[in-house]
Amino acid sequence: MQSYTIGQAARLLGVSPDTARRWADAGKVATHRDEGGRRLIDGRDLAAFSIELAQNGTGEDDTSYTSARNAFPGIVTAVKLGDVAAQVEIQAGPHRLVSLLTREAVEELGLEVGMQATARVKSTSVHIDRT
Repeated sequence: MQSYTIGQAARLLGVSPDTARRWADAGKVATHRDEGGRRLIDGRDLAAFSIELAQNGTGEDDTSYTSARNAFPGIVTAVKLGDVAAQVEIQAGPHRLVSLLTREAVEELGLEVGMQATARVKSTSVHIDRT
């Protein structure tokens, strides 16, 4: 399972590293330490926390979120596989994006809950890039 540093988690959640650190210190999201002593957040824990934040708000000032060139970097929060099709959900800061794509594409990208991904939007299509 992929783990994220406090800085990486902050970027995915759309907040400052100080805010992410305060949330970790307060026990709002579980962390563990690597061999070098850095605090890490398990991908599944970060995915669950990002959904909770989106539903309850961050408690921060109303910050304007924008996407450069329609790219939404975030964390995969759900993958539902069918026989042929699949549904992937990404939490990108306060934005929840859902994409329908082939099961083959999901398997080729190796998408799973807790990993980083970017949703790219053009017109009515959403394309997922593994990052």
